[in-house]
Amino acid sequence: MNLRENVNAILHYENFDQMPVVSFGYWRETLYKWAAEGHITKEEADGYARQGDNSPADQSVMRKLGFDFNWSCCKGGHTGLLPAFEEKLLEEKADGSRIIRDHQGLIVKVKPGVVSIPSEIGTSLTGREAWEQEYLPKLQWCEERVDVATFQKLANETDRTFPRGLHCGSLMGDMRNLLGVEELSYLYADDEELYQEIVDIMAEVCYRCVKKILETGATFDFAHFWEDICFKNGPLVTPSSFHDIVGPHYRRITGLLRQYGIDIVSVDCDGLIDSLIPTWLENGVNTMFPIEVGTWNASIGPWREKYGRQLRGVGGMNKTLFARDYKAIDQEIERLKALMQLGGYIPCPDHRIAPDAKFENVQYYCEQMHKLSL
Repeated sequence: MNLRENVNAILHYENFDQMPVVSFGYWRETLYKWAAEGHITKEEADGYARQGDNSPADQSVMRKLGFDFNWSCCKGGHTGLLPAFEEKLLEEKADGSRIIRDHQGLIVKVKPGVVSIPSEIGTSLTGREAWEQEYLPKLQWCEERVDVATFQKLANETDRTFPRGLHCGSLMGDMRNLLGVEELSYLYADDEELYQEIVDIMAEVCYRCVKKILETGATFDFAHFWEDICFKNGPLVTPSSFHDIVGPHYRRITGLLRQYGIDIVSVDCDGLIDSLIPTWLENGVNTMFPIEVGTWNASIGPWREKYGRQLRGVGGMNKTLFARDYKAIDQEIERLKALMQLGGYIPCPDHRIAPDAKFENVQYYCEQMHKLSL
């Protein structure tokens, strides 16, 4: 069986030959550290910094480490602001930090030397007037959102051996990026009608992109959403409103996917996602990713006990162990073995590999995973 066949078999609880060794990329700083140590080239690090997941640079680094493929092997349409805002410097402070309006209209503080997500301090989406004048025109469906020629080329492939995902966009995460966490919460409390309208408009763009892509004849092994609407203590949105307002849009899109034979649908949502899982499962999203171990010890095990085989997973490997030693990695693989034996589950580092990871430890993990016999 080739890689694509193995992935499909595992996620459908069928017999398979080999457990794929799956990646979810790296911090850019990780690759520059590895380049300085001589494990990869600076050109590979630069290439990943420019082009990201599943780029030629990513594929080259994966080969050196021993990964089979990156779960972010997804192609999709442009579901966000079109055109985006031009980034604008609003203020430069004495300590070197800068106040910027980013390409999504969010007002953020960027601190020198800090590589984490910038601090949110405001948004340009200040109410209905701003929505209708500045945002709504940028969130209309148009043919330019889908590169039809690219997908028509994919439709003509006859000997594909690697898995491929269809990126369906974001039904709530992109909205959070427009408003910021605090303003998103205020909007639901202050103007539920506008909150609903923004969800509906952004979801319609996602649906139209997915429909246009599928109509080209291109084929996919799974579909994928991006959300990132949880943190270490739970969701950043009210689960009941998520169920009532966003759930029907998932159902509409996953229903379309199933018309084209796509029945594995994953969602990338960081943090403690447990209270949102019922909405996803009820509306056709059946594969959790990346299953962050974090301080809350997420695992497919308890979810499987609660929801049964309808729930699949990709992720759940504790990436912090890459900073330790071979023994720690052996123990982690042993822990993961029991989960792999449940079926419908493929391990993957639980998020992007951080700069404290030792190159040889990641290599060792890949080598040992390839030797597994389940």
